Formats: sequence, structure tokens, C-alpha cells
Amino acid sequence: MSEILTESIENYALSKDDRPKMKFSKVGVVGCGTTGQSITLMIASRGIEVVFLELSEKKIKEAFKELEEQLDEKINHWGLTPGEKKLILSKISGTLHYKDFKDCDLVVEAILSKTREFSKDIRQAVFKNIEENVSKDTIIATNSISSVITELSADLKHPERCVSLHFSTASPDAQIVEIVRGLYTTDEISNNVKKFAKLINKVPVSVEESPGLISVRLGVSLISEACELLMEGVGKKEDIDFVMKKGLGMSLGPFEMADKIGLDRVVRWMDNLYGEFGDKKYKPSPVIKKLVRAKHYGRKTCEGFYKYDEQGHKIKDTKKEINF
Repeated sequence: MSEILTESIENYALSKDDRPKMKFSKVGVVGCGTTGQSITLMIASRGIEVVFLELSEKKIKEAFKELEEQLDEKINHWGLTPGEKKLILSKISGTLHYKDFKDCDLVVEAILSKTREFSKDIRQAVFKNIEENVSKDTIIATNSISSVITELSADLKHPERCVSLHFSTASPDAQIVEIVRGLYTTDEISNNVKKFAKLINKVPVSVEESPGLISVRLGVSLISEACELLMEGVGKKEDIDFVMKKGLGMSLGPFEMADKIGLDRVVRWMDNLYGEFGDKKYKPSPVIKKLVRAKHYGRKTCEGFYKYDEQGHKIKDTKKEINF
């Protein structure tokens, strides 16, 4: 009987050095508030490791609590299983230090800002901190719609690897990601970011540098015009929303959309756009400002144009409504 020759299968495998590394195996997120949480879940649900940075251990714990609540809500609506929730959370970690971004292929800045100038100064500082702690191949991105990526990256050593990557966090199920390349952004970075968008099951849309991009400029304009119709008495808010949903096929009417985004956030966006363009169409409507002054921000406070329960579901308002 002839001798059977055996060879290790490892001899035919790629060496560790030659094995292709998944381009986006780990992503960093700066800030894990409402926006950062949406981005974190969006990416982690695709099986990619995410590390988010916050200012304190308390904020990290709060973020994890809110992330769990969002996943539990999906489980309650049969959109997720407990096992999938556990898997998603296993992909997420929090940190207080920029150095923990050292192995990230992409870092997305998603901090909250109140004014454009404040936004620019803070975000530029964040970009510098990121650059000092990541490899030369790491892509640095902002989710901001008010800041111009060329301006944010101008003082960096490698501005060519910076890009604006805007997720529609007001509608996490939206299929698009707006991608803006700056003056210095290379073709390679732009193409890699488009690949990342496809990797997380989003359609990349190339947009020229402009505060507000496409989604926010059109979105706030629609909300503003709906407020004008309401003030003129052309229709009730329920009817205006109904017409836009059933007549134009929108999933949410303009008032429902404003409540979901957060009325304080809508006002902040519009103030920034008005400051940038000086066009009165971007001035926040008195209707929205009245609600914001009353701290009726929408779903997150359970009251805005409509009333909501703790899970964000719209409920019938039996009390006297605010008159516009």
C-alpha cells in the first residue's frame, strides 16, 4: 500500500501579511448624542466594529442605555431579535480618549453645535485631535451640514483624506448618504467613502460643497412653507401632513418630520443657513420658534406639533392645542 502524502492546508493560504484587510473593519464616532447614536447603530448593525468617544463615563453609560432602548423598540416591533441586539451591542464600545481611534479606518465627527462659528472652531479642534491619533490612511469625516469640509480640514497635515459624510439621521432608514469632497480631497478617498456607503447598504450621492447640502436645504424649506400655510389658515396641520403623505407619497408630513428631527434642531439649521445665505426663506417660522420657546421640541420631549408617548408614537391630543 502506497504511502499517503499529506500537506498542511495552511501552506496554500495567504500569509498574514498578504491577507487582504477589510477596508472598513473599525469606525470611530466622535460624540454619541442623538446623531452619534444613529450613526453608531447604522454602522454596527452591518457587522462593523464601532468605538465612540464621549466626554465622561456618565455620558458613555447614558449612550449605551439609549442605544439599548432603541434596539428594544425595534424588537418590540418585530424588526430585530434579542440575538441580533446582542450582536450589534457587541460591536460597540465607548472611550474617553482619541488614542482609541488608532486602528480605525474611518472616524466620523458627529458633535452637537449651536452656531456656525462655534461649530467651525470646535470641529476644527476635533479634526486635529483625530489626526494626531490615527494612521495616515484613516479617513476623517464630518456629519455636519453647516460646516464646509474644506474649511474644517485646511489646517491639517493631510487635508486630502477629509470628507463630509452626511447621514440622514432624522430618517435612519433613508437609503442615501450625501458625500461632499473638499478642495483637497483625493479621488481615492472619495471612491473609498462611496464603497463604505455601499458596505452599510446606503446609496452614495455626490454633492458639491454647500451648507445644508441637498437634504437639509430642501427639508427645512418644506417645513417653513408648511408653517406659512398653517399661519394663513389654508389648512390644519393634520390636513397639510395628509396631503403630502397621500398626495406626494412622503412617509412623513412636514410637521411630523419636524417633530422627528427636533424643532430646536430645525431652528438651529435654519439660523445657520440664514447666516450663510442671508435669504429670508431660511428664517425660522414664528410657529416653530413659539414651540421651541415652550421647550416643545417634538418626539424627544413628547410634544411638538403633535403629542407623543414615551416610545415616540403619536397620540391624540385631548388638551387645548397651542394656537398659531
